Amino acid sequence: MSNSTRRDFLTNAATVTGAGLIASDLGGQQPPQLPRNEPPQRYRLGIVTYNIAATWDLTALLRICRAVGLSPVELRTTHRHGVEPTLTADQRRDVRRRFQDAGIEIWGCGTVCEFHSPDPAVVRRNIDSCRQFCQLVADIGGRGVKVRPNDLPAGVTTERTLDQIGRSLRECGRAASDAGVEIWVEVHGRGTAHPPHMATMMRAADHASVGVTWNSNQTDVVNGSVAEYFRLLRPWIKSCHINELHSGYPYRELFRLLRETNYDRVCLAEIQGMPDEATGERLMRYYKMLWTELASPRP
Repeated sequence: MSNSTRRDFLTNAATVTGAGLIASDLGGQQPPQLPRNEPPQRYRLGIVTYNIAATWDLTALLRICRAVGLSPVELRTTHRHGVEPTLTADQRRDVRRRFQDAGIEIWGCGTVCEFHSPDPAVVRRNIDSCRQFCQLVADIGGRGVKVRPNDLPAGVTTERTLDQIGRSLRECGRAASDAGVEIWVEVHGRGTAHPPHMATMMRAADHASVGVTWNSNQTDVVNGSVAEYFRLLRPWIKSCHINELHSGYPYRELFRLLRETNYDRVCLAEIQGMPDEATGERLMRYYKMLWTELASPRP
């Protein structure tokens, strides 16, 4: 192990250990009083099955979430849990019942529906797929469907592509509204992840059921801060993905901004790697400790 790697390891280990001690010290005690003028934390920690839970079946996913205290769950398509539009009505009712029995909320489904292609037939297939996921989410008791932009195709102006994505999202928003759910557009893709481009898409979509999934990208950061782009997209933020908490991304600032703007939804852990169940449960326990330390107002 190089000196640099060893220092990084020790720093991360100390951070996680410190978070664990904080969590232990709070056990059985009243939480500390908030600093003056500090708003309370109203959002929760959940999980995206991409990638950490990709190999867990539904039984394992529910057991681990219940054991660690993670809720809600965004069920990413193609993963082993098998919650897909192909489920029958009885299977959808069974999924809904199993989550309810476990006391775990279904946040929604994470899809790969995308609307940037220059080919209208490809865009139409993605809109139709999104409609199917809207009905699935409604049937299983979830709240929304995560979609994404993924590229700015060559040979097409950026303005045209962003407008096309926005108009497609408006149609998806109407389908979501009819089903009683929402559309969450992930800040994602080559070029399309640029927050001002996301704002352009949202203005073109212009639908109350269409919002943004903040994705904790390094491209959010300007001069070490996410404040500028967070404020730009905050009117549309309906969900939030977070990843490696020791990555250097300014998470403490992000969590403070979420508190200050009364965000009352979720931060969903989206972590690289596909650990087995035992390793994944242990990792998520440490992750939750560190998240709790970073997200909590400082006394």
